[in-house]
Parts: sequence; C-alpha cells; structure tokens
Amino acid sequence: MSRALVVLSGGQDSTTCLYWAIDRWGRENVQTLTFDYGQRHRTELEAARDVAQFSGVPNTVLPIDTLRALGGSALTADEIAVRSELNPENNLPNTFVPGRNLIFLTYAAAFAYQRGIHHLVTGVAQTDYSGYPDCREETIKALEKAVGLGMEYEISIHTPLMHLSKADTVRMVSELGGLEAMALTHTCYNGQRPPCGTCPACVIRARGFEEAGMPDPLIQRFAQ
Repeated sequence: MSRALVVLSGGQDSTTCLYWAIDRWGRENVQTLTFDYGQRHRTELEAARDVAQFSGVPNTVLPIDTLRALGGSALTADEIAVRSELNPENNLPNTFVPGRNLIFLTYAAAFAYQRGIHHLVTGVAQTDYSGYPDCREETIKALEKAVGLGMEYEISIHTPLMHLSKADTVRMVSELGGLEAMALTHTCYNGQRPPCGTCPACVIRARGFEEAGMPDPLIQRFAQ
C-alpha cells in the first residue's frame, strides 16, 4: 500500500498537509519528518512533536545544523531581528533561508528511499505573502525530477497548498478534521508563545483565520 512522508515543521501549513495526507493515505500509512536545522526558535520542534503525537503518527527529527552555520537569516541567526520590510537587493524578507526547502526535500527523499516511501508532502505555497523562490511550483517540479533521477527512484512531491490562500488552508484543515491540532502549532517568527501577533507570520495567520470566519485555536488556547 502507498505510504507518505510529511515534512512537518510544527506550523500551520505543514499541519494542514499532515491532515491532507492522513485523509488521502490513511493514518497508518503516514509518518512525519522534522528538521533541526539550528533554527533560533526551538519551540517549533516541540510543536512538531506535539502535533504528530496528537495526530497519532510517528515523528522523526533529523539534525542538520549547516543552515545555522551559513547564517544570514533572521530564522537562524540570533543577532538578526525579524523585519517586515523586504530586502531591496532581492525583494525578499530577511526570514528567507537560502536553499532550505531544497535541502529539506532532498533529505526527505533520501529518508523515504531507505523506507520504500514514494510520496513526499510539503506545505510550500507560492501564493504565500513572502514569495520565497524555493516555494514556487516550478522549483518543486524541478527538484522532484532531480531527486528521482539522482536516486533512480520514483518519488512524488505533493504540494496541496501551492495555490491556496491562508484562508483556504484554514478551511481545508477544518474540513479534514484537523482544526483542533492548530492549537498545538507554532507560527510566530519571534518564537513567542503566546504568539507576538505583530510579526509578518502572525499577521498573515490572523488574517487567514479572520477571512475564513473561524477563531484560531492557538489564540483561544492562550486566552483561556
């Protein structure tokens, strides 16, 4: 029977993808992979663990701290503050981690290869406000071809959120029965729990729930 591996960061999008995968392949055929890449906010590793446990699927954490050693991003360097404005040189936010999704999916493909898994699921979306180049559909399609050729192994990379808005993802996870799991997720770029509510990630998450007409379970959790 087909099995799937979900790249689970512990955030809103990857959790939505987890429930999409469970709906498609069955809980018993889904496992998750989380990367410890030296991110400054360790909270997301805890969130991924909690989401996987709550959802009843296995979670493996792989340590790959090279991205932190490379530096240059607010998500990996403690001394760089998260900024809302874009870098005028490349029109990208300073939360962009060059190569992150390429590295994650390559490692995920190798992990899947060793276990006979042919389906990878990731929460990238080119409609996301940031416009990260490694979230674009053409990037993922090219990588899918490259890893398949490089390993001589049939691998499919699924991106169920690629063309959805944040409001659409909220509606999706609600329809898939995963809304309660949102209370365990972590999105805040400043690593705060409860979330800061002002960083770009918090703002777009709040807008998505508002446009979907639903309260955010994460906010409700800390309001109690």
